[in-house]
Amino acid sequence: MAVGGFGGVDGPVSSFNGKITASVVITCIVAASSGLIFGYDIGISGGVTTMQPFLQKFFPSVLRKAAEAKTNIYCVYDSQVLTSFTSSLYIAGLAASLVASRLTAAIGRRNTMVLGGLTFLAGAAINGGAANVAMLIFGRILLGFGVGFTNQATPVYLSEVAPPRWRGAFSTGFQFFIGIGVVAANCINYGTAKRSWGWRLSLGLAVVPAAIMTIGALLISDTPSSLIERGKVEQARHSLRKVRGKDCDVEAELAELKKASDVANEAKREPFVTIFERQYRPHLVMSIAIPFFQQLTGINIIAFYAPVLFQSVGFGNDSALIAAIILGLVNLASILVSTGVVDRFGRRFLFLEGGIQMFVCQVCFCSCYFPIRRSYTHCQGRTKESQGLGPQAISKSMLVGKFVKVGVAVLLAVTTGVSGTKEISKGYAILVLVLMCIYAAGFGWSWGPLSWLIPSEIFPIKIRSTGQSISVAVNFATTFVLSQTFLTMLCHFKYGTFLFYAAWIASMTIFVALFLPETKGIPLDSMNSVWEKHWYWRRFVSG
Repeated sequence: MAVGGFGGVDGPVSSFNGKITASVVITCIVAASSGLIFGYDIGISGGVTTMQPFLQKFFPSVLRKAAEAKTNIYCVYDSQVLTSFTSSLYIAGLAASLVASRLTAAIGRRNTMVLGGLTFLAGAAINGGAANVAMLIFGRILLGFGVGFTNQATPVYLSEVAPPRWRGAFSTGFQFFIGIGVVAANCINYGTAKRSWGWRLSLGLAVVPAAIMTIGALLISDTPSSLIERGKVEQARHSLRKVRGKDCDVEAELAELKKASDVANEAKREPFVTIFERQYRPHLVMSIAIPFFQQLTGINIIAFYAPVLFQSVGFGNDSALIAAIILGLVNLASILVSTGVVDRFGRRFLFLEGGIQMFVCQVCFCSCYFPIRRSYTHCQGRTKESQGLGPQAISKSMLVGKFVKVGVAVLLAVTTGVSGTKEISKGYAILVLVLMCIYAAGFGWSWGPLSWLIPSEIFPIKIRSTGQSISVAVNFATTFVLSQTFLTMLCHFKYGTFLFYAAWIASMTIFVALFLPETKGIPLDSMNSVWEKHWYWRRFVSG
């Protein structure tokens, strides 16, 4: 088993790997459904901000600016009004994810998921009945807290419950349900876009996925690790026997979990202090680098251009929503591929394959320049009116299935010209459509699901909740910064923005090749061995 950037070693073989039982499958599916609320918010909020009635009621200045926009496609939506509004979720999510570290340790993974679901449900109800901007922002802050709690607790829950041999496959379920939420939300937006009250229905229906995941979480037990951590050994034994199978001897695994918990309790140190110790340096680096790189794949760019692209190939006035649905479906399919191969070929293989796939296409895009004859003004009216693409679409794209890549944006940039005043021809739009789907697939089976999996499985139990909290917080913080700066950056640097993101794709692929060890099939309590045998990280953890 390869665990380092160069060469490979054999990882420990667990005597209690466990088997796939109906109980563990159902438990993991129910837990992974927590991703529905995150995905639904990603899909619904972007679509709502393309609806004229919503903008007229809450943000009329955005419509006025769009009406006065010039022909430069890069600067049409250089407005921070809606961007600031949508970014409130990321700030709330960041704060909640840090608080969730203590919550999951005190009340358990499952109860934190329930709390997140209830908080999200309250926020959805407030947004659906919002009468002013203050209500919208308050509701969105509650949504952020709900997403922050669930995004912190769910990946850890899945990693602790799943059998080590199949942990990757079960953990990708969280990303899969995020994708389902995105597609469902976009379908709802498509059906409500032409109605004056459609935005209320779209926002209010967020209570449905919130109710589904909350009820589901109430029906499952907490993880054995969490129960032992809180001194509930008998409940942990029952929970472990339930997910491993009644005929399975769980005493050996239970003893290992109890031993790890006892070591953690003996230390009696603040987890946020412990995690900065030298021996946990590789864990900390990965918990920061993986979510940071995930956002810097350039996923915020493509949504800006997708409506123009799909309109060019004949999708008509609802191109923005149809584009999101199609890409969401491609994302779902690619996540299923990841589920099937992540525990067979490993995490590193998928990371490297996805990175190389993106980079090769990026080089192809950058080497092309096609002069386009039609001017942007030919479709400017349709772009403003039927697309209705606003800053939230950019924010939405940063998370929508986590699947869009910077290469497509580069090709779109060069084909629209340096000044951004040209439109893509139908022929090249079809080519870009195909390449966009390739990117969607590449991200869907690599940086999408694995960015949740890796941080949830590399930490020892005493700092596992803290490590996951840092990872989720970095994700929200990076999303917030990019959502606040992308439009201005795009306006001033034009296609140079895309080259900036392209460089990050190469950098993150090299980082994974050199510094990320292979973790497939390794029991959580034996994970330290992969760092001890890594060519670089062993200097921090050895001894």
